[in-house]
Amino acid sequence: MSVEVRSIAGILLAAGSATRFGGDKLLAPLRGGDARSGPSVECVGLASCRHLLAALPRVVAVVRPGDTVLAGMLAAAGAEVVPCPAARDGMGASLSCGVRAAAEASGWIVALADMPWIAAATIARVAAAVADGAGVAAPFCRGTRGHPVGFGADCYAALIALTGDAGARDVVAAQGARLVRVDVDDPGILRDIDTPADLCG
Repeated sequence: MSVEVRSIAGILLAAGSATRFGGDKLLAPLRGGDARSGPSVECVGLASCRHLLAALPRVVAVVRPGDTVLAGMLAAAGAEVVPCPAARDGMGASLSCGVRAAAEASGWIVALADMPWIAAATIARVAAAVADGAGVAAPFCRGTRGHPVGFGADCYAALIALTGDAGARDVVAAQGARLVRVDVDDPGILRDIDTPADLCG
């Protein structure tokens, strides 16, 4: 059963502790731009949020309590910011918090805030797959699965039950061969930021 893409919500997971980075990586400057507009600088978390907002009309950004600087930037960009009281428990808790905040959506596109190079067109294609009835959909680049992952409404109970740091791995695994593969030429789906060196290139 298909639904409208506009009824699907983006969930931006931006509540991690960034221990390997050695600081708040989501506020680290990410350099970009092109020949027409010239160089530009925005932070990692904001870039990830903008790409999600370019593909979906509604984005819920899950942040740590007290993370006011990042929360302000994401809200100004157009996201609904939701502090997760259990953020320290791991990604599963943050994902559950975000999905609960958008419980009325017809599906959810779960994106990681430390993956700022995913093209908006890729996000839109994953959302379209969910709108067309996929229980779970994920992009693949050169045979490797990446992010963001889309979930249909039938996954709601499993998503809000998540805890710990495993994220939605088990929810995806439960779909098995029913996972809808979205093939894209977008290496950004595989590229995240763990250390300051990852900001280069």
